[in-house]
Amino acid sequence: MKNDSVFVFSNEQLSYRFNDDHPFNHLRLQLTYDLLNELQVIKGDQILPPRMATDEEIALIHDEAFIEAVKSAGKGQLNETVAANYGLGTDDTPIFPHMHEAASLLVGGTLTAVDEVMEGRSNHALHLGGGLHHGFKGKASGFCIYNDSSIAIEYMKKKYGARVLYVDTDAHHGDGVQWAFYDDPDVCTLSIHETGRYLFPGTGQVHEKGSGKGYGFSINVPVDAFTEDESFIDIYKNAFREVTAFFKPDVILTQNGADAHHFDPLTHLCSTIKTFKEIPKLAHELAHEYCDGRWIAVGGGGYDIWRVVPRAWSYIWLTMTGQIDSLQQEIPESWIRKWAKQAEAELPLLWEDYHIVPTIPRKQEITEKNYKTLEKALYHIRNEMKR
Repeated sequence: MKNDSVFVFSNEQLSYRFNDDHPFNHLRLQLTYDLLNELQVIKGDQILPPRMATDEEIALIHDEAFIEAVKSAGKGQLNETVAANYGLGTDDTPIFPHMHEAASLLVGGTLTAVDEVMEGRSNHALHLGGGLHHGFKGKASGFCIYNDSSIAIEYMKKKYGARVLYVDTDAHHGDGVQWAFYDDPDVCTLSIHETGRYLFPGTGQVHEKGSGKGYGFSINVPVDAFTEDESFIDIYKNAFREVTAFFKPDVILTQNGADAHHFDPLTHLCSTIKTFKEIPKLAHELAHEYCDGRWIAVGGGGYDIWRVVPRAWSYIWLTMTGQIDSLQQEIPESWIRKWAKQAEAELPLLWEDYHIVPTIPRKQEITEKNYKTLEKALYHIRNEMKR
């Protein structure tokens, strides 16, 4: 019998851990999983353990020399100068023991999700351990060692002959995925992110549209700093719907970074949890409209792991499984009791944000600027659709 949705997870994924002071903390996986369990919205037969990706699978995107460097680094055998050339041992991507194995498990989790959907065993698959979208062919970057999304896309192309639409709503531009498929007409990348004027990695401008046969299949909508819910959601809905109608994918892969929330310490956007409730709704709808339901969702950024990420990511699963309308207003008290002593911030009592969002004096100006950016981003697509 075909599952509607599967959830790829194991506690072993928490081994992707740079150090105690690093903002990237995969404890957020455990927090989200526990929250779903306390809600009683996830069943044992829906949970799949991730497999370990093989070196050959990782090499679909990454250079073999880079893979060997990561292995050596994880064994403490890589020279500092050589490590730096590969983006390893930096403040963003420090070296830690067994880093190759930890990163390979995250890649394998995304490939597990891919096979479940593409082989028809499930309509949807969620792997929150993935979404590491900054990794390059021969270099780690921005907390990302191996780029599981790029590997998964290439894997789907080669194994299943699929046309893939990749949609990235992380506040940081999905640069690694974009550049991996910049000249590929069978992969369309849509990234809605905070402008690179103020934020890493500084890419993702409107004029980055692809090259060669891939021209027009890279779409970037860089929204202004301090963008709020209404503008972000409107931009997202219009861009996603028009791009999907234009590209007509076989499968949709969404990267669900939760760092556009105004609590996030690394970004400058002003979304509330409302945005993260809306994001998976449209992905679910368009997957059924265009892809016979084929939707794979991965995690991504999100650095307020206590107040934001568990709620934001739970909404993906609740949407996938059609349980969002039965959600109660209160966060389960049992979850709050379990994590309150360890939490570094006061845990939310409610699913919705009822705190006061900072007043943004330039709200109208920001909204108008974002709309003009959207017009520029979709100009080529709209012209093509008229032909």
